[in-house]
Amino acid sequence: MAEGPSANRPPHIALEDCSLAKLRLFLSGFAAMAAFALTACDNGAEDAAQENVAPPSTSETIELTGTLNESFAGETIPEITVVNPAGEELLLSEVREPVLLNLWATWCAPCVVEMPLLDELAADLKGQVRVLTVSEDMRGAEVVEPFFAQADLPNLPQWLDPDNDLAFTFGGGPVLPLTVLYDAEGNELWRVIGAYDWDTEEARAKVLEALAASES
Repeated sequence: MAEGPSANRPPHIALEDCSLAKLRLFLSGFAAMAAFALTACDNGAEDAAQENVAPPSTSETIELTGTLNESFAGETIPEITVVNPAGEELLLSEVREPVLLNLWATWCAPCVVEMPLLDELAADLKGQVRVLTVSEDMRGAEVVEPFFAQADLPNLPQWLDPDNDLAFTFGGGPVLPLTVLYDAEGNELWRVIGAYDWDTEEARAKVLEALAASES
């Protein structure tokens, strides 16, 4: 299958009308949220950049270009521990159920667009796959908690990776967002590099078909 967009090229594929309306409404509620321009997302920006980039315009249309990539199939889920704002820890390699792992950040405009779509997917596939959203914000809970407080994302967890340990296991600074599907044994099935429209029947089918194939 085709690989995702290059590390220096932001997403540019048109959304379906219904998704576009939903995303514009979502973005308008986050006019004050700190977010990077698309190039910052694609370059895995460092801490200094995270604090010095203006938020995207509310009139900006963020398009989704992420595509499935199976070239890493078979790799195991990283043995990385993430933490939530309450101080609870989760060792990813000990999760014994199918996982859709998403690396994101509040400063990444496509990530912000993708979050409500992942929330819908998590609700629809509850009990079939566990959606784990992990923030790569170096400021951790300081920026993630306010983001969730303003968002309507009841189905997504607030896992944090402020030291970017997880990001480094994917090559030391991957394109964000990065989403990886693992089976119940922790084996990678495919990944999506860049933003993807998860709120579609096609996305749900791709997740379920891959999981079913891994069990056969």
